[in-house]
Amino acid sequence: MQLPKILTKIGLFCLSLLLVVSCNGATDITDDGNGDPIVMGYSNWAGWWPWAIAEEEGLFEKNGANVRLQWFDDYVASMEALAAGQLDANCQTLNDTVSFAADAVEGEVVVLVNDNSEGNDKIIAIEEIESIPELEGREVAVEVGVVSDFLLSLALEEEGMSRDDVNIVDLETGAGAAAFASGQVDAVGSYPPYWLVALDREGSRELINSEAFPGAIPDLLVTTQTLVDERPDQVQALVDTWFDILEFMEENPERSDEIMAEVANVSTEEMELFKDGTRIFTIEENLEAFSDGDDMTHMPYAAQEMAEFMVDVDFIPEVPDLSDLFDDSFVQTYADENE
Repeated sequence: MQLPKILTKIGLFCLSLLLVVSCNGATDITDDGNGDPIVMGYSNWAGWWPWAIAEEEGLFEKNGANVRLQWFDDYVASMEALAAGQLDANCQTLNDTVSFAADAVEGEVVVLVNDNSEGNDKIIAIEEIESIPELEGREVAVEVGVVSDFLLSLALEEEGMSRDDVNIVDLETGAGAAAFASGQVDAVGSYPPYWLVALDREGSRELINSEAFPGAIPDLLVTTQTLVDERPDQVQALVDTWFDILEFMEENPERSDEIMAEVANVSTEEMELFKDGTRIFTIEENLEAFSDGDDMTHMPYAAQEMAEFMVDVDFIPEVPDLSDLFDDSFVQTYADENE
C-alpha cells in the first residue's frame, strides 16, 4: 500500500529536479536584467557626467540594463571599491586601471572608452614659472601614481627631465589644488573641477595640458571579469546605453547640460569649460582605441607604457599581466548592430 506514495514522491522529486535544471540553464543563456542590480561607480569628470542622463531619462531601462549608479566624491575610493569587489563596474582612467589590475579580486576589464582628455588635465604653476624646465627644484603637488602624476612625467620627459628633477608633494587632487591656491607649493597637477581652485591663485598660469599628449589619458568604463563572465548581456546593455546617452545629448543639449551640471555641482558656464577639454569618443574611435598599434592612441600600447612608468616610480612592484585587460567585443557588437 505504500508503493504509490513512494512513486509519487519520486515523481515529484524528479519533476522538481528537472525544473531546477531547466531554470539554471535559462539563467546561463541570457540575463533579462531582473537579477541584482549592477552597482556602477562614477565620479567628478566631464566624460562620466553623462551617465546621470541615463538615470534621469530612463535610458538604462530602455536598454535592459539593471543598474544602480553610485557617485563618489573621492575618485580613488571608487577604484578601491572596484578592486575590492564592492562594485561591478566603475569609471576610471587607463593608467589607474593598470595600477589596480594585479590586485583586483574579481579582475578588471576595459569594455568602453568614454572619452579622451584633451586639455582638462593640467599642470599649473606660479607666475614666475613660465615653462616645464623651470619646475626644476620646485615643489609640485600631484597624487602620486595617478593621472596628474603621469601627465607631469610625460611633460618632464618631453624636456629631457624626470620626476627626480622636481620635489613631488603627494596630495589628493583636491587637497593639492587647495595647497597651491594657498601658496604652499609652486605647481600642481589637476583636473576638473579642481583646477578652477588652482587658477584662483593670483598670477597662476597653465604650463601644459593633456592636449599635448593625444591618447595618453583615456577615460573608461571598467567592469569586473566576473560581470563579463556571468552577465555579459548586462555589460552589453551598459555599452548600448552609453551610445543612447550620446544620441540624447545631441538631440537634447539643454536638458543634458542641466542634468550634468546638477550632478557635478557646477554652474552651466563652468561645465562648458570642462566639456571643451574632453573629447567624447565615437564608436569608430572606440574600435581604434582597442586595436593594436605603436602609439598612445592604442590602449594596449598605452597600457604597457603606463605600467612601465609606474614600476619606474615605485608605484607598483612589477608590470602586471595585461593580456586580459581589454575586451572590445561589446563595442564591436554595438557597431555591428548599428551599421
